[in-house]
Amino acid sequence: MPDKITSREMQILNLIANEHTIEQIAEKLQISISTVESHRRNMFRKTGVKSVVGLIKEAIKQNWISIEST
Repeated sequence: MPDKITSREMQILNLIANEHTIEQIAEKLQISISTVESHRRNMFRKTGVKSVVGLIKEAIKQNWISIEST
């Protein structure tokens, strides 16, 4: 992977993986919705994926995230 995932992107990735909406993520991290979307787009670019599902699959493959059981 050419670019490293930042700690903020990792926070957002974990929240996405645990089914938080963009709005919930923005509120929880006290950032704007557009900032969350920007981080998500950057992760797509860095990992070479085209969707949230692809991002989660890559994160699981790379062992970047833990998914809470429901």
